[in-house]
Amino acid sequence: MRTLAVAAAVLLLAGCSSDSPRTADPPRTTDAACGETISTEALPEWARAGFSWDGSGTRHVLSDRGELLAVLFGHPLSSPPAPDRNNKILWVARAPFERGDLTITAELAGAAVTAQAEVAGGPGPSIVDLPRPGCWHLTLTWPGRTDTMDLTYHPGSPSQAASQ
Repeated sequence: MRTLAVAAAVLLLAGCSSDSPRTADPPRTTDAACGETISTEALPEWARAGFSWDGSGTRHVLSDRGELLAVLFGHPLSSPPAPDRNNKILWVARAPFERGDLTITAELAGAAVTAQAEVAGGPGPSIVDLPRPGCWHLTLTWPGRTDTMDLTYHPGSPSQAASQ
């Protein structure tokens, strides 16, 4: 028992005595079943246009290749949509692109369900309603670019489903 206590103390001290300064991990939440990582840390500098601050506290998801950022103004996203708010997503592209639509092809994990949406003119503000709750894998295509990300749509209330 004494050996276990000594080992625990050594591990604790080893973790505290680092030569390099330790910074706090950025605030993130992950829906483990989906792979979606929602961050509330400052937005990347390239995604801050239109914000009067660094965007800290704003929920967002970076695409798998880092080419597109989804700012989740409608968090949590839900299906059916909540009666008091939209599934609003602001899509921000890292690099300039030729004018053209953003096409979103969504596949529901574990089911043969797909959906498609378009954002006219390319990445920008949108309302993206998907037909069922669950983990959606999105393929995002806009002029000269393609990227992917996962987003979770939570179940809407039973009264929302009845009114649809």
